[in-house]
Amino acid sequence: MKKSKNTFSLFLLLGLSFIIVSCGGTKHAVIANPIIPNIDLSHWKVTIPTANENGKPIEFSPPEIKKYASIDALKEFMYPDSTDGSIVFYAYPLSSTANSKYSRSELREQMVAGDNDTNWKFEDGGYMKVTMSVPSITKEKRKTQFDFDKKPKRREGHRVMIAQIHGKLTKAQQKLIGQRDTNAPPILKVYYQDGKIQVKRKILKINNPNEAQTLVTKNWIDDKPHNFNKNVKHKKFTLEVIVSDGRLEVVLNNDERVVYEDDEMKEWNVFENYFKTGNYLNTRDKGASATVKIYELEVSH
Repeated sequence: MKKSKNTFSLFLLLGLSFIIVSCGGTKHAVIANPIIPNIDLSHWKVTIPTANENGKPIEFSPPEIKKYASIDALKEFMYPDSTDGSIVFYAYPLSSTANSKYSRSELREQMVAGDNDTNWKFEDGGYMKVTMSVPSITKEKRKTQFDFDKKPKRREGHRVMIAQIHGKLTKAQQKLIGQRDTNAPPILKVYYQDGKIQVKRKILKINNPNEAQTLVTKNWIDDKPHNFNKNVKHKKFTLEVIVSDGRLEVVLNNDERVVYEDDEMKEWNVFENYFKTGNYLNTRDKGASATVKIYELEVSH
């Protein structure tokens, strides 16, 4: 997929001097001189927490997703904020996808619009740049704990996954290991919690694996996480994910970075991959919710 130069605009809103926005159940507000989101959704599918008649989370792919602002099912979970030109992704615990227990309002890359089976490998290269913020997220509901000084510990905010590189098996690989689906582990997970950004990647737990062993999800475990120093709080920040053969780099605000370039990255080239970004709320706590805003989104291969 070539780097997109096109922009996405809400043509139904052009020429209006005001619009009405809804923010996850809050009261409607009239916005003068709205800023139209400038994000190309031509190669993105969205998954939301609401389930369809089969009990699976509802999804919208291109070209339908381009009209997200007028789709009733999306209005609570994905909508434009014309005060700042962002697209808002709102989530709370409802339904979850296969191989997960959490709900999400999350974008999934589709190199070919509407097709989940055309993906990329590390040797093909990949780049994602996303400017976003987490303006609101609930805190954990747990019993107050005390340290040795008998002072109550602060409740931690819930955690939300804001970016991923997810693996995928080919049909031939699925058949080789006898797996029921084509799901593979995510090599990269980027989290937000209490204003801090954490990066996790997968490593193999066995030495000298054969091809079939490399493909099995349970053989990949989380490596020690990398925590960026900056506290972004609820303000805008920019993530860059840069992929090449045997190498993975994550950059925060063009300042801090972490690079993975080792045997684990070379082994990962067996998988196909796709980018994800948005709001993948990692809790089932009653009353939990998170709001993630995306202001800019760019992908190239």
